[in-house]
Amino acid sequence: MSYQESFISYLKYERRYSPHTINAYKNDLDQFVQFCTEMVGEFNVKRVDSKQVRNWVVVLMEQQLSARSVNRKVTTIKAFFKFLMKGHVVESNPAVNIPLPKIRKKLPNFIDENSLNHLLDDGFFENNFKGTRDKLIISLLYGTGIRLAELISLKDADIDTENYSIRVLGKRKKERIVPYPRSINNLLFQYFDIRNREIHFQPGYLLVTEKGKQVYEKLIYRVVKSNLGKVTSLEKKSPHVLRHTYATHLLNKGADLNAIKELLGHSNLAATQIYTHTTFEKLHDIYKQAHPRG
Repeated sequence: MSYQESFISYLKYERRYSPHTINAYKNDLDQFVQFCTEMVGEFNVKRVDSKQVRNWVVVLMEQQLSARSVNRKVTTIKAFFKFLMKGHVVESNPAVNIPLPKIRKKLPNFIDENSLNHLLDDGFFENNFKGTRDKLIISLLYGTGIRLAELISLKDADIDTENYSIRVLGKRKKERIVPYPRSINNLLFQYFDIRNREIHFQPGYLLVTEKGKQVYEKLIYRVVKSNLGKVTSLEKKSPHVLRHTYATHLLNKGADLNAIKELLGHSNLAATQIYTHTTFEKLHDIYKQAHPRG
């Protein structure tokens, strides 16, 4: 068995990686082996040096691969030689300290305030069960910034209409209390009235289908996409876009970043800081429009 085959076997049986991940590692490794063979006439793990790895990165960049793809391929080679070092096959890792292209962070998509106010305030939803429920879905996602899974798992008992807040069970079963806009109370009472009168359901989950079952991911995606499509041309229209919108609007209005972190249920501040980039983009646009020499 070759060193490459041993490495793939290790990923499969000891690390228990998924077939998709294993296939990606195998393809990256095969490409590197082929490159080394073409470059020096053979592939010998004990003779691979950092120069060969750097040259491979240059070739990958010349092929116009994305920075993310190049980084992943080098990560594969780094993991391969780490495996060989562990087995005392080689003494050093030639993929360590290789300069890599910087991955540009994608700024989160968000919807402007006027568009969402137009959707929620100007009669887009019918006053029946489906219309009221769908409006509540949009209102809760935008008004609290909760995740899709958190919304689906909300129960009647999690709603505190006196204190305008919901109890959310987030990732790693971490519980948090999130306030919601007072205007949502009227919508909640309207929804409770129609649901409890017209829908046969087992008391428990807040949001249910017309057959009284707990809502599910595809239904939420469908509700969000179809309704956001009425007020925005944004390509991506998902529950997560409303979460991004919630955080961005709070930050643009002066909310503290640490407070937003707690509201979103992020485990560390780094995950929240991406919204500062969005705000800076907005400030930069305002500057260019307003400053005489902008």
